[in-house]
Amino acid sequence: MTINIKKCILEDSRKLQEISYETFNETFKHQNSPENMNAYLERAFNLKQLEKELSNISSQFFFVYFNNEVAGYLKVNTNEAQSEEMGAESLEIERIYIKKKFQKHGLGKYLLNKAMEIAMERNKKKIWLGVWEKNENAIAFYKKLGFVQTGVHSFYMGDEGQMDFIMTKTLI
Repeated sequence: MTINIKKCILEDSRKLQEISYETFNETFKHQNSPENMNAYLERAFNLKQLEKELSNISSQFFFVYFNNEVAGYLKVNTNEAQSEEMGAESLEIERIYIKKKFQKHGLGKYLLNKAMEIAMERNKKKIWLGVWEKNENAIAFYKKLGFVQTGVHSFYMGDEGQMDFIMTKTLI
């Protein structure tokens, strides 16, 4: 078993789009209407949007490979790229997704450690993320790794307003 992480570049936009669609569908399709899922996927993961995000110097994407196959990805944001006003001392994990068939191999923790490594390299004091209030597995995972709920924010899935918990971990 080999695990590797590779930083995404602009030329990876189609591969990023494919894994974004796949992992988001696997995670949320059974709990949302097809109309809202399609609206969100088209808005968040169209090629123009992903290329814009890949070109932002305050955002970084990483693929995680399991035995040379893309198994998931991570997106981190600093500065003005953060989806909430959290200040210069914070790093946001905006997306962290693992394909279903690769879950339970420690890849999520591997990506989370990559995010913490980036935060420490940049002298950030905290790392934070938003997680859907109904995503109990993810909430339990983050709590186990030392994250605590520090707030909430709205997330729109198509035209449906949903609630995300903001979870934060203070770095030493």
